[in-house]
Amino acid sequence: MARRLLVAALAVAMAILTFMSPAAADNLSWQHVPVPAQVRPQAGLNEAVAFGPDRAWAVGADAVGREAPGFPLVLRWNGTAWQRQNLPGITWQGELLSIAAASPTAVWSVGRDSAGSAHLLRFNGSAWNESRAPRGVVLTKVVAGGGETWLIGSRDGAQVLLRWDGRGWQDVPVPPGTVYGLHILAADDVWAAGAADSGAAVSHWNGQAWQQTIVDGFPRSALGSVLAVSPTEVWAGGTAGFVGGPPGRPIPPLLVRWDGQTWSRVTVPADFGSVTSLSPTSSGALAWVSVARSQKWGPPGSNPPLVPGPDFLAWNGQSFTEYSEPAVAGEGDSSVLRLAPVPGTKTVWSVGRADGPEGTFAPRILRFG
Repeated sequence: MARRLLVAALAVAMAILTFMSPAAADNLSWQHVPVPAQVRPQAGLNEAVAFGPDRAWAVGADAVGREAPGFPLVLRWNGTAWQRQNLPGITWQGELLSIAAASPTAVWSVGRDSAGSAHLLRFNGSAWNESRAPRGVVLTKVVAGGGETWLIGSRDGAQVLLRWDGRGWQDVPVPPGTVYGLHILAADDVWAAGAADSGAAVSHWNGQAWQQTIVDGFPRSALGSVLAVSPTEVWAGGTAGFVGGPPGRPIPPLLVRWDGQTWSRVTVPADFGSVTSLSPTSSGALAWVSVARSQKWGPPGSNPPLVPGPDFLAWNGQSFTEYSEPAVAGEGDSSVLRLAPVPGTKTVWSVGRADGPEGTFAPRILRFG
């Protein structure tokens, strides 16, 4: 009898644990992960890429003073901690702006030195080396996907896009306006987020030509991130336009969605801020949206009138769940939030820079899951 009661009690306990596990998952939060002690004060991170639970990269700059350009910074996650990587032979001052990878042995990073010259670095699986940057091009971003690697930059003041053909960088036609972000599915299936003269724009490349759509026609609206889930589901995020107002006025976030026929604006639980990054699930669906400098209107009559809004929004296919970044002693909120999902898992990284004391800033790494 006692044995039957014990077995029954264990079965009930297991059922309770099973029932509670989804709720426990819902209670996950973003956690702060420290940078290596070797990273000097006044560092900042710009972008990251991950290959698995024990392999990720982040790039930026450290030792940046009010008048000092700093030095290029590369960090690597080994599954336990972030470690600073040596960059032998790279002695220029400046920063690394972007990182992307076609494979673990073909990782690219673009940067710019204190004189404004472009730099292109490549990791071959064992070491980082300087690669020849396209002549006369000021690089701003590298993007990889679908077996492709593309660069975004400018030449003689005009926007350029370049594609790696395995031996060198070849120019690709550019849509009207400015491109800030790309999502590459294949050489003939590329989505671009940016801005044109008449507002925020999304363009699609079919291998022969671009088809552009103005998705927000207010002045000064722009898109910086785009995520193509399927031919009938594409997301893009950035900042909405505004008319008038004093200098420094907060700008509303902009999130739009394509359903295969039309683009629609998606309401987010933040009145001001900038959608800076979109992150997919392992299946490619939208998982996360980051909103830098997020703010909301407070209750009527509140002082100050604006209160902090959510920094991260988790999408479940129907609605958003709001998350805030954790407080870090001696630092303020993040001004840059760049997401990097870990393939095959629900884990996602966020890297950027946070406000520091007396107008300074500090590197910020966060992880969910």
